[in-house]
Amino acid sequence: MLLQPPPALPRTAPRGIFITGTDTGIGKTLTSAILTKAWQGTYWKPFQTGLAEEAGDTPTIQHLTGLPAEHILPPTYALQAPLSPAAASVLEGVTLEPEQLTLPEAPHSPLIVEGAGGLMVPLTDDMLMIDLIAQLGLPVILVTRSGLGTLNHTLLSLEALYQRRIPVLGFITNGPKMPENSRTLERLGQCRALHHIPAPPSAPETKDISRIAAQIPPWKSLW
Repeated sequence: MLLQPPPALPRTAPRGIFITGTDTGIGKTLTSAILTKAWQGTYWKPFQTGLAEEAGDTPTIQHLTGLPAEHILPPTYALQAPLSPAAASVLEGVTLEPEQLTLPEAPHSPLIVEGAGGLMVPLTDDMLMIDLIAQLGLPVILVTRSGLGTLNHTLLSLEALYQRRIPVLGFITNGPKMPENSRTLERLGQCRALHHIPAPPSAPETKDISRIAAQIPPWKSLW
């Protein structure tokens, strides 16, 4: 067996899901918008960086989903520099306490939690993003590219999650459709392909998100 056996998924639908990816800029926010729209859930990104250069993912999610404001929770930590939370917080003199984070109450279930960067992004000197995932206790959806490089990056990410006994609901690919890669990942990664998101327009709009969201299975049917 190439990877450690994956931990079992919950028997019933949990409070929410954690969206992480094999890299930064991999499509986590687009995927989070699609899932929040499909499941009419509540979006939360606990760590947001890079606000000096962009508005951030939270307003982007609200724009793309077209959902009312009560479906969107603000970040717990909002940082300016386009760096890891650990590095950005040092520049700004902000003390991060991710070990104190707990899941917020979601006005609309499920809660869709989006991470920052990939699994090994440092939050502090002592804590990585994957440690926060384990602490929050939510299963993961792993976002990955569909093409060249995805086998290595996705299998490494799955191995790290399995080692920490973090359940993985499945993976979502984005980009050109390459079904052979998805089949290989399902077989070697012992993980199901949940959906493929084709390359969106350069500036996706609510209608694009709604079209893809209509293809997503209902939340409770996945458990």
